[in-house]
Amino acid sequence: MSHPPGLDLDQLRAHLDRERPGLVTGPLTGRLIEGGRSNLTYQVSDGATKWVVRRPPLGHVLATAHDMKREHRVIAGLHSTNVPVPEPVLLCEDEDVIGSPFYVMEFVDGTPYRTSDELAPLGPERTRAAVLGLVDTLVDLHAVDPAAVGLGDFGRPEGFLDRQLRRWGKQLDASRNRELPGIDELQAALGRELPTSPAPTIVHGDYRLDNVLVRQDADGVDRIKAILDWEMSTLGDPLTDVGLLAMYSAQLDMPDSPISTTASAPGHPSPAELIERYAERSGRDVSAIAWYTAFAWFKLAVILEGIHYRYTLGQTVGAGFDRIGELVPVFITHGLNTLKEG
Repeated sequence: MSHPPGLDLDQLRAHLDRERPGLVTGPLTGRLIEGGRSNLTYQVSDGATKWVVRRPPLGHVLATAHDMKREHRVIAGLHSTNVPVPEPVLLCEDEDVIGSPFYVMEFVDGTPYRTSDELAPLGPERTRAAVLGLVDTLVDLHAVDPAAVGLGDFGRPEGFLDRQLRRWGKQLDASRNRELPGIDELQAALGRELPTSPAPTIVHGDYRLDNVLVRQDADGVDRIKAILDWEMSTLGDPLTDVGLLAMYSAQLDMPDSPISTTASAPGHPSPAELIERYAERSGRDVSAIAWYTAFAWFKLAVILEGIHYRYTLGQTVGAGFDRIGELVPVFITHGLNTLKEG
């Protein structure tokens, strides 16, 4: 049996047999699923049933950044609602089993569309419907009463936006090694124009098309079958999710960009259409959405600069990292223009 890196299948099988007798009916096989941002995701099967296992990255230090209990808790809370999440199977906090905490959930069949090229074969009508469905599902998430699903203490909504801005400012300071014209101006402007948040909701924190699984039903409709990657979820300002979705739906106009979006796929709705759809379906005031979208541009600029910084130190492996640095000024400019245009 070949074990994928970071997952001892024998240890996993023994633990599942102890905790969920009869669940596994044959020898386990497993493989690492590519595409996760930080936490490692595996597909595991006994030949009859498939599951997904999530664990922190190998050699991780900051447990709070890779909190398995937190991820498991939010999908367990939401599973009783109409928000599509995989069914949780088991949480293991004992690091002796596979070397770190982990959780197991059901395998959901569907496609995470990461690029315009992947989305294009659906055609304009299906693409438009799938992306509008992404907005409708976000409205459903934000409509959940956190206390009703055991998540009333899942975050600290008071001062959420101020903390977020300070947090990403610290991240920026940690990776400063070159001049970035406009980034301090953008951060300062965001601080000056901090909006008043609406009532807090469960916030996903990284909500976009490649963090959900889409599958076409028998009636020909492409539906979201599961929202994945809950590692940044908390209680906070729902419009941060909307601003991020709007940002990811903007045209970057950079051919062969190392950052993939689906925005240029034929039929993909514009950011303005997605915002209007959210406002109409949720009833929330979105008049300050320019701030939230600009904040999303700032946040991504900081993330990309961190990747570029690690690249300059020789700490990244893989293709495309050499071009991340040239994207950062583009994101800063988008953020400044979004705030100016309102």
